[in-house]
Amino acid sequence: MESLRYTARTQPVSLDRALASFTARWSPRIVTTVNDYDVRVAKVEGEHLWHTHDHTDEFFLVLEGELHIGLREPAGERTVVLPRGSVFTVPRGTEHKPYAPVPTEILLFEPTGTPTVGDRHETVPAHVDATTGHPLA
Repeated sequence: MESLRYTARTQPVSLDRALASFTARWSPRIVTTVNDYDVRVAKVEGEHLWHTHDHTDEFFLVLEGELHIGLREPAGERTVVLPRGSVFTVPRGTEHKPYAPVPTEILLFEPTGTPTVGDRHETVPAHVDATTGHPLA
């Protein structure tokens, strides 16, 4: 895995080629690292699960499609809608649930080793990969 990360840092990575290299939904691939952070891409569709990252924010960039993120905040529940080209950061400690009404491609920026299902979460459905990200093939 270290050699794949080294290659990703020293050679350009085509996001189109990276996204074309896999089909699994809710199963991110690590395209590069920046300091102690992973830059991940994922294909998503349908619902993820309610979860919380206690110690880190979670950055989303929608490359294609549309992503909705349900948020449970002190003031109540709300949903942010991210069309293609939009970014949003879920603050640490905020319970959230991503949902993609159409096939969507996203880029995530998180500390290396951050699990996709957070530190606290609902039961993980079969279509969600509970991972810290897979190396790019």
